[in-house]
Amino acid sequence: MPRTRWTVAATAAAVLVAACAPAVGGSVTSAVPNDSGAESAGPTPDLGNLQFSTHGWTTDFSVTSVDFGEIMSGGPGKDGIPAINAPKFESLAAAAGWLDPESPVISLEIGGRARAYPLAILIWHEIVNDTLGGTPVVVTFCPLCHTALAFSRELDGTVYDFGTTGNLRFSDLVMYDRQTESWWQQATGQAIIGRLTSKTLTFLPAQIVSLAEFEAAHPEADSLSRDTGASRDYGQNPYVGYDQADQKPFLFDGVVDGRLSPKERVVTLEVAGKPIAVPYSALVTTGVAELGTGEDRVVVFWAPGTRSALDSADIDAGRDVGTSGVFVPSAAGRSLTFSRLPGAARPIVDNETGSTWSVTGRATAGPLYGETVQPVVHGDHFWFAWAAFEPQTTIWSGS
Repeated sequence: MPRTRWTVAATAAAVLVAACAPAVGGSVTSAVPNDSGAESAGPTPDLGNLQFSTHGWTTDFSVTSVDFGEIMSGGPGKDGIPAINAPKFESLAAAAGWLDPESPVISLEIGGRARAYPLAILIWHEIVNDTLGGTPVVVTFCPLCHTALAFSRELDGTVYDFGTTGNLRFSDLVMYDRQTESWWQQATGQAIIGRLTSKTLTFLPAQIVSLAEFEAAHPEADSLSRDTGASRDYGQNPYVGYDQADQKPFLFDGVVDGRLSPKERVVTLEVAGKPIAVPYSALVTTGVAELGTGEDRVVVFWAPGTRSALDSADIDAGRDVGTSGVFVPSAAGRSLTFSRLPGAARPIVDNETGSTWSVTGRATAGPLYGETVQPVVHGDHFWFAWAAFEPQTTIWSGS
């Protein structure tokens, strides 16, 4: 698996107030990435001239790998957006009682156990501290960047619990761990302020899929429940219309890489150590993208049938934006290549056996029925967010 480094505007302020608790100090400033996108250390920060609040923190602010000028208040204070720390679960049948089949969920599978985390819940909480398949995990979603990323919570023998700082860097969620109160960049999984600075969490392969796709792949699994202990309008989207591709992102005053529209969805990953973005707009046409060679070869699938969580006020009424999966293209001891057939259904098939494959990486018909391909860590970022952290990204064009 390649190492991955992560690796409306008029109503946006009101949206954050609706989604979060009242702000704690700090003012908003520009967020401008440095030219290289590197997490280089700067001079000792001036703690008297910050654009965010340090009140109530035990964080060691003298240790950092980033320029404090890149960090701004997102509105809420520490834990103003409440992480889910004692998650409860329900059957997929129960989840289907309030979610439509096309409703987007984060799919995570570890040690033979799978779980769905509906974006209808995560859009209000952004972080779930959980344990799945015996592994302590943290499942995260930053609505402003459309980054749905999962990590192991265990690092160097210690299990960490995460919450929200209420701050952003390049519009992306800045988390903190409750054990040391170090601050962590969600997009990269790296600690950027405090005692654990430069430590990196281990990414876990996670995927945004529809509830129906998840259930087809994991019929015995369960789903995160709305019984969170908080009162929120689960199923409603507080960021209505935010994912219009050509609109400037909120709380991001940096220069957007103009090769794509700011909020175009892109499949993001590293292949042979190099960052690559595969636009959804290209995948709608091809359905499949083959990247890399030899041991670094991966395949990207795209399929329709998953709603946007950031379009309509009612998430399940959002437009169909589809979803992606990234996999090592081999199963049953053989290397495979893939294509999408013509016609109304346009299924993804492997060219070697003609078996049909789902976007979750499972053969649903044909000689390889029931086989799976190994998932690869990837994201489904808005373009501006990926480019802010990976400015040297190659964009796959379909050729």
